[in-house]
Amino acid sequence: MELQPLDSIPQRISSSEYKSLHTNTGFPAILNDRILKAAHGEEVDKIPIWIMRQAGRYLEEFRNLRVENEFFRICTTPRLACEVTLLPINLLPLDAAIIFSDILVIPQTMGMEVIMEKGKGPVFTHPLQTPEDINLLKIPDISTDYEPYLDAIFLTRHSLLGKVPLIGFCGGPFTLFTYMIEGQGSTVFTKSRRWIYQYPQETHRLLDMLTNILCDFLLAQICSGAQMLQIFESHAGILGPDEFEEFLLSYNRKIASFLKEKAKINPGLEAPLIIFCKDAGYALESICQTEFDIIQIDWTVPIPRARELANRYGKVLQGNLDPAALYASGDFIRQKATKMVETFGKEKYICNLGHGIYPDTDPEKLRVYLETVHSL
Repeated sequence: MELQPLDSIPQRISSSEYKSLHTNTGFPAILNDRILKAAHGEEVDKIPIWIMRQAGRYLEEFRNLRVENEFFRICTTPRLACEVTLLPINLLPLDAAIIFSDILVIPQTMGMEVIMEKGKGPVFTHPLQTPEDINLLKIPDISTDYEPYLDAIFLTRHSLLGKVPLIGFCGGPFTLFTYMIEGQGSTVFTKSRRWIYQYPQETHRLLDMLTNILCDFLLAQICSGAQMLQIFESHAGILGPDEFEEFLLSYNRKIASFLKEKAKINPGLEAPLIIFCKDAGYALESICQTEFDIIQIDWTVPIPRARELANRYGKVLQGNLDPAALYASGDFIRQKATKMVETFGKEKYICNLGHGIYPDTDPEKLRVYLETVHSL
């Protein structure tokens, strides 16, 4: 699958028009819609499967491209982001593409500098130190700040030629909050947790700001060609039950409600919504009571309990093989995948890992997993 010549692709409408227009027309007809059917609870010919971070460092082709391209340059260059997004689709039997980007492009559009340090990951040069620093943040301009990310979605949707649907995504408000406070990844998140107890009002102010920005960003992704959306709350597990509801789930509810309301007004804006609250299995019932269509679970969540709750609240499940299982032998992967699918059941189910694929995973082990799931 090669990139479409630019002169053969229609012009995406300006970002400022997205609120009143739906641009999800003129795209190539979809050839493999099993993930969309599963997302709506419909019967499918095979279990659909895609992989978080499927366009990543485990692929030699991606590593080669990264030699000459800084990480965020790829994110902000539509043709490069499109090329990377297509890599796993060309190499592996996947049922969806997910746009290559990063959850931290949102803080960047708010004026924060984020650099990718080798061996360390994303680092904020000036994280938020005090509540007064919130005043230094800017509200992104939909007509300019999001343009490279939306153009990448638009270009990729056309370049896929309908082979599989395209998933858009963002980081959840709370996870973005933690990065903006901590300045990088953490194992204890003491700075973030200190904020929610010491500065609760200011924390809500920042979370509300992020929520409004994400509502606009996700709607713009749909208008640019995204057919499904996933919100990553990767740091959900650091919160207790009360704090999870107050500082995380309530804001994600607002996002889901906003998008569902837009879809009621204009059915062309309908896109299945996935939420992933990692390490928050204790809150699974509360998550199932939101307007999200699909609940992604990690490998620590008992599948029977997840299925019981999903059926009770009419949700589709996604997940949840431990990414480390792909280090095992091919025979073990086949056995593990088979048992997992039998436990989930084949209805209202989208297969994935329980988190992103690890960079040192053998792509052929992933192929075993994909082919096994499709054979069941």
